[in-house]
Amino acid sequence: MHQCDNPIMTRTMWTMLVAAILVPGAVLAQAPDVAALLKEGSAQLEQGHVDAAVEQFEAAVKANPQKYEAQDGLGRALDLQGRYADARPHLERALALAPEDKKNQALATLAISYAFQSRPEDAARFYQRAFDAQMQAKDPASAAGTANALGRVYLESGKTDKARQWYQTGYETSRRLSHRVTPQQRLWDMRWHHALARIAARRGKRALALQHAATVKRILDAGGNDSQRPAYPYLIGYIDFYTRHYREAIASLAKADQSDVFILGLLAQSYQKVGDQARAREYFEKVMASGAHSINMAFSRPQARAYLAKHPR
Repeated sequence: MHQCDNPIMTRTMWTMLVAAILVPGAVLAQAPDVAALLKEGSAQLEQGHVDAAVEQFEAAVKANPQKYEAQDGLGRALDLQGRYADARPHLERALALAPEDKKNQALATLAISYAFQSRPEDAARFYQRAFDAQMQAKDPASAAGTANALGRVYLESGKTDKARQWYQTGYETSRRLSHRVTPQQRLWDMRWHHALARIAARRGKRALALQHAATVKRILDAGGNDSQRPAYPYLIGYIDFYTRHYREAIASLAKADQSDVFILGLLAQSYQKVGDQARAREYFEKVMASGAHSINMAFSRPQARAYLAKHPR
């Protein structure tokens, strides 16, 4: 039978034709509004409603699989659901679709995806590409930030030697910045000693960690980087936690940024260590209430999900 002789096809085509004649634009109006889906998906993520965000981004991808923002949003949301194998194809597709000014961001997002599973070598493949592109573009500030991000992934994955290597790369790259004013130079000095303190803490060297922390404090007290002051109580809390001073960690971390999911996760773990399961649950639930896709979340959300699954209400 010829396609035109198919009665079902004929009725469908006739219905669409009549609708288009009687109500101009009616057929086109049936197409999903991808922009609206993306906006709603982003809003749901911002509110921490991850499941609802996945639904919106899935609809956006179905409507337009060639849309970078749709693939990127769905990949990030699936990561937050813990569906890492499902997330990767979307994030890889997002990387392929990303405009040039978003390529490095897409590379970082893929790196963070692997950080959720503490797979630093896989994360490094993408951070290295971003770092190389930033250096080639003569953007040492961004390259230094990327190197530090990779150092952080190695550190939180327990790979302290690689962490030090990449933090040092970040610090040395920062010295290529032209016209470095004193506050900027102090900022990178502070970041370097902040990293060295955390590395020492991870290695169980409390005295050395506190020495670097004291240097961080002196740099902050010199002025010019007041926005970085919340980094100090976080640092002391980090040192306390990884050198098994859990009650001191709770006191210090309580003074740090309470919107930072990594700090909330450390607080939860500290309460867990001292046997206060109610407070541990409280802080792990706060981690799960966020929809951020970041390094901080990558090393907080999996632990929160695992704890809450073992300790249901």
